[in-house]
Amino acid sequence: MSDGRVVIVSGPPGAGKSTVARVLAERVAPSVHVHGDDFWGFIRRGRIAPYLPESAAQNAVVIGIAARAACGYAAAGYEVFYDGIVGPWFLDAFRAASAERGVELHYVVLYPDVDTVLRRAAGRGPEMLRAPEPIRSLHEQFRDLGALRAHALDSAVLTIEETADAIERRLAKGALRLP
Repeated sequence: MSDGRVVIVSGPPGAGKSTVARVLAERVAPSVHVHGDDFWGFIRRGRIAPYLPESAAQNAVVIGIAARAACGYAAAGYEVFYDGIVGPWFLDAFRAASAERGVELHYVVLYPDVDTVLRRAAGRGPEMLRAPEPIRSLHEQFRDLGALRAHALDSAVLTIEETADAIERRLAKGALRLP
């Protein structure tokens, strides 16, 4: 097994995934920050908004490619921080890619309250999802993580640095590792 690993930083829009993943990647070397949204942006024509029900087949393709890319970096020895909306429904793609490449897989869900994510999302750029209804729906989809509940982190009252610190502590204990 390589010394690299993949840490999925997930949660609903506005949870702080991208910022936290970037901070985590800046703390270690060698590291890679894989911004999951970029993989949807590679589709030039025929892209379906990933939160729509009719995007399921597209989303499976995109997540599979993104998971293999992240695990490829980790297999080469990089500490990889993948940020994206990766609910439990997408973890099989990451599990398969990590098993294929022999890399550790870790998972954290940033889960601030819905008012916090709506407020944060409203202040984002026009190219980002800001519409309240899809954000509420995506927030709700993360509400019941079942057996993965211990992977959730309420980051509503934490600063970005405090959130990154909390994730690092959990990683050090092995508390975020997926089987």
